[in-house]
Amino acid sequence: MSAERDQTPAVIHLTEAARPLAGNIAAAIGGEAIGLGARAEGMAGDGGPGVAEAIRALFSEGRPIVALMASGALIRILAPLLADKRAEPPVVVVAEDGSAVVPLLGGHHGANDLARTIAAVTAGVAAVTTAGDVKFGAALDAPPAGYVLENPEDAKAVMAALVAGGAAELEGKAPWLEQSRIPFAQAGANSPSAAVQIAVSTAARGPRPNELLYRPQTLVLGLGAERGAPVGEAIALAEAVLAEAGVSRLSLAAVASLDVKADEAAVHAVAAHFGVPARFFSAARLEDEAPRLQNPSDVVFAEVGCHGVAEGAALAGVGAGGSLRLAKRKSRRVTAALGEAAEPVDPKTIGRARGTLFVVGIGPGSEAWRSPEVSRMVAASSDLVGYSLYLDLLGPLAAKKTRHDFDLGKEEARVRHAMELAGEGRSVALVCSGDAGIYAMATLVFELLDKGDVSDAAKRIEIVNSPGISALQGAAARAGAPLGHDFCTISLSDLLTPWEDIQRRVTAAAEGDFVIAFYNPVSKKRRTQLAFARDVLLEHRPADTPVILATNLGRDGESVRIVPLAELNVDDVDMLTVVIVGSSNTRVVTTGDGKRWAYTPRGYARKAGTGIEGGYSGAASLK
Repeated sequence: MSAERDQTPAVIHLTEAARPLAGNIAAAIGGEAIGLGARAEGMAGDGGPGVAEAIRALFSEGRPIVALMASGALIRILAPLLADKRAEPPVVVVAEDGSAVVPLLGGHHGANDLARTIAAVTAGVAAVTTAGDVKFGAALDAPPAGYVLENPEDAKAVMAALVAGGAAELEGKAPWLEQSRIPFAQAGANSPSAAVQIAVSTAARGPRPNELLYRPQTLVLGLGAERGAPVGEAIALAEAVLAEAGVSRLSLAAVASLDVKADEAAVHAVAAHFGVPARFFSAARLEDEAPRLQNPSDVVFAEVGCHGVAEGAALAGVGAGGSLRLAKRKSRRVTAALGEAAEPVDPKTIGRARGTLFVVGIGPGSEAWRSPEVSRMVAASSDLVGYSLYLDLLGPLAAKKTRHDFDLGKEEARVRHAMELAGEGRSVALVCSGDAGIYAMATLVFELLDKGDVSDAAKRIEIVNSPGISALQGAAARAGAPLGHDFCTISLSDLLTPWEDIQRRVTAAAEGDFVIAFYNPVSKKRRTQLAFARDVLLEHRPADTPVILATNLGRDGESVRIVPLAELNVDDVDMLTVVIVGSSNTRVVTTGDGKRWAYTPRGYARKAGTGIEGGYSGAASLK
């Protein structure tokens, strides 16, 4: 997932007044509302890139763009980047009051559909102007789901011939073409008025002159594989099956197998090779196909509970109205069969996907501090699992998602629930604040796997981790650069760690002169641990050592203070505070505006050649 191009629509607004409409549009289209410029208090405001640069960056990343701004301004911003309309993402401009919705680019690649969807939300008008849509009610270069155009480079010439008054001859069947306003000559009549041909076929052949060749995705490849079967062997068998059947690979809708193979690398490699999803069926569902199998096997039944995996999965994929195009073929460790349906197969409606668990850190919570990858993963998820506050911080990104809210403190139940949901074939985001791998939920995922304390289905899920800005990083950035040299983190919570272990670590870090970030410094019931740490540290570093107290980072009520170690007061710290204690070399510098910054030099004063003068005299005795 992390390597895929982000397809989350960026819904851009330039003013605070347009923010609510941007949020509504983002919720309707599964997008992300992004404020740009000072008037929107967005990422292109104070210190960020300019509005034009930010929009160009989103366009260059290939993200669909919906912009609540003047169309002329948007055209001027994107004009230097326009080169290949087949590669450019959809771009739609919306009036700030929602009255007009105009697809500017990529009309046949999603912009027209986006415009119609947005107009329904805003009660505005979708100004669709592409010739095919206007005249014929169909876009020949952008067929509907279930069909693939083999030669899109020829679509412009064919469309021009039709717009000029020519007729087309249709070979094969496709309701979306038959119901359009395209002028068709009688099939097979070779009428002189048939300037072009339009074919709908699975046959393995190339397009003819003056022909558009559409591939109906009516085929499902069933696969069986031994555990750990070679990827190359599986791909080679799949290619051989399609060649023997005499069909185009573009007509393949999905690769299907038994659910216990949901984590089988060979199955997913074949699906990725053909660019189609992998879907999985239970043994009971495959056994329903036993009467239609051409090669039933009692041995297979004894192993997995159905009489055939490859043929059964192919037949289950194409449904009761489909049949085997090619019966089971075998290599040494893989089996494959090909099923064919009468109509295109929607992969989402057959079997289930391998479930995916996105373990994401959203940083302190603000949109500006959340990574684009995390936003993409949340947008791609059907279910969100997390502490209620963390889910609330996602704002419009959580709209239309199924939420599974948990109270603070129920971490194991939260993680297990997320894993079991993914085991059902869902895409689930386990949402954590900060970074999910730092005192958070990521470690519990692997702990439960290691203990075997989840269902077999949950053990087969795909796990994708994405980093977030930790409280440690946020506090350090706001305060200056206190982590410029060696540092460590210590949690002062003794809920899961014996207090004796915590004491030993605090003492060791103090003796080692590390900069120390204390997580969980206090709680309502636990008030003495931070005082202990302060007193131990005062034995090893000066009383004026800078201590950073950072609260509500990146959110309303943010507070960052720098106090001397000797004046660290436990009552000034709460559960939302990160405490960073400097080393003996950490210093404070004041800039001309009166702001104080803490930093730790990259080298120590007692190291010859660093050019650093002064430093804590006691540091010289450290070993």
